[in-house]
Parts: sequence; C-alpha cells; structure tokens
Amino acid sequence: MKIIKTYREEIPGVVLIGRRYTEADRQGGSFGQKWGACFGDGTFETLEKLGGQEPGTACDGSYFGWMKCCTDLEYWIGMLFPSGTEVPEGFASMAIPAGAYGICWLYGKEDTGELYGMDAHTRAANAIEQSGLKTKDGILFSFERYNCPRFTTPDEQGNVILDYGIQLAE
Repeated sequence: MKIIKTYREEIPGVVLIGRRYTEADRQGGSFGQKWGACFGDGTFETLEKLGGQEPGTACDGSYFGWMKCCTDLEYWIGMLFPSGTEVPEGFASMAIPAGAYGICWLYGKEDTGELYGMDAHTRAANAIEQSGLKTKDGILFSFERYNCPRFTTPDEQGNVILDYGIQLAE
C-alpha cells in the first residue's frame, strides 16, 4: 500500500445513518464480516433510497466505515446524509460535527487487507502530519470512504484507492 495524495477537506455537520459496532463485533481483528452482512441484508439499498445525495459533497453516495475513537471504539457502517434526515426503522444514527479532516488516498489491493487496520491508520496519520496538518487529540473521528469509482473500479494492476480521513485539530 502506498499513499498517493494527501489534502484537507471540510465536512459540514451531517448525520451518518447505518449500523453501529464495537470492539466485541470484530472477528480476526476486522469488521469485514459486518460489511458482508450489510451488503447481504439490504442495508445499502435501504440507505440509497433515502435520497439527499449530492455529488461532490460529503453526502455523495459513498459508503463509509466511520470510527469514533474514545474510551471504547465505535465502528459505523453506513452513509452520510444532511442533518435532519429521518432514520429508517432498524437503523441507528450518529451526528458528525462540522470540521476539517486530513484525507489520504491509500492505493493498494483491496483483498490483501493492506488498506485497513492500525497500520493503515498510523501511516495515514503520519502522512497527514508530514503534509503540515495537525490531527486532533482526544475523542477523534476517522473514516474509510469507499468512493465510486476510485474504490469500486480497480486499475490495470488490480489496485483501488481508499479515501482515509482523520479529524484535524481546530
């Protein structure tokens, strides 16, 4: 895996709607089986019907793995919507406050696991700091953004780009 782009992005106050998981839900150090369940149970089909998607914005229709790091990790799988979007029955939501994020494009193979986990997070955090941005201390939001087509269409080497974001200090 290599980092091919790093930049600052402002995300407005939005709501993530989806499924909430904790450390107890990891299997083999991963939430991969939870992603499989969300694809299998119609989670994304339900979310996509909510509307509110605007290309070129935080609410662009991308799927997110959103992490709230504090005393206990929360890992959310879902999509971002404008604040006030009604949450469908059986789903949960988390308000995402407006703020700045350092974004890295992680380039590599999706099926090897190299784009995920603490190593990818640490490398992204280091790249963001080296670019002159300061990541936030304490309660921290970070995310994996599965953008179409960067993530969904592998290049000729079979690599994809995963957007990885880390909340910046004010």
